[in-house]
Amino acid sequence: MMEASIAAIAALLFLIGLYFFLDYRMEKRDWRKKSNQIYREGEKRKSAIVLLGAKFDKTETAKEMDEKLVDANIPFTPSEFIGALIVSYMGFMIVLMNFFNVPTGIALIVSFLLLEGGRRMLFLVRKNKKRQMLVEQLPEICRLLANSTRSGMTLNQGIQLVAKEMAEPAKSEFKNLAHELSLGIDFGAAIRAMEKRVDNKEFQLFAATMLIQKKAGGNLYAVLDEMSQTLDERKLLKQEVKTMTAEQRYVSYIVPVIPIFLVLMMNNVIDGFLDPLFSGIGIILFAIFVVGTVLTFVVVRKITNIRV
Repeated sequence: MMEASIAAIAALLFLIGLYFFLDYRMEKRDWRKKSNQIYREGEKRKSAIVLLGAKFDKTETAKEMDEKLVDANIPFTPSEFIGALIVSYMGFMIVLMNFFNVPTGIALIVSFLLLEGGRRMLFLVRKNKKRQMLVEQLPEICRLLANSTRSGMTLNQGIQLVAKEMAEPAKSEFKNLAHELSLGIDFGAAIRAMEKRVDNKEFQLFAATMLIQKKAGGNLYAVLDEMSQTLDERKLLKQEVKTMTAEQRYVSYIVPVIPIFLVLMMNNVIDGFLDPLFSGIGIILFAIFVVGTVLTFVVVRKITNIRV
């Protein structure tokens, strides 16, 4: 009798729970419909800043900036990049004024110099990084072209295959090359234009090989296969050299940072520590320090920049 009562109560509770669950699902569905109507079928409302940024992205200035961002492989829109610069500038200001007790006027100038130097360095590093990524993809590109020509495909079809199969940045470059060839542009002119965009010795070797084979003919599969092996060996050698010179390269970055950090810390501890630096002899010593730091950085980088 007890077991039957417990089973009946459990069944009743299950039915009550199922009823409330279905009622909750219905209310949730109604609430979602109402919210979609309020927000225009689920479209998110945009703030004034986002709308202003979207308008700026459509201007000619933004289009020129967008080309530079794409070329430097920076995944930001122009408005987002400008916003990041503004936030970075404010961050430099707050750090210099609050943590290192730098006067407001000097903090404004130093923050601007740091921001401009960082921006230029970012574009330079990212642009070189994009080229380096493309060069690292060259062995795989050569193997893919070699296998495509060996299977009976033409060189143009092999280029289209590379544009489909390879990852960025090779995908975009070879997609542009395939598009130019489909428009009837001469192969030599198209590959030379691509060579100017990439501007790398390994890619110049690849372009020269493609042009020679296109004009003179021959066993393109054997040439591309051998080139892929050579590029792989050069890649391994470069990685070994980079590993051996890593300590010296990091020293070239640390040497300029340490004295600047120490001076700012001393200014935080001792009020007016930087005041003599902006006097007559202080400016001369500051100029000597800047020149010496730049020369140290350049010399160390030149010594560690071993070309293979």
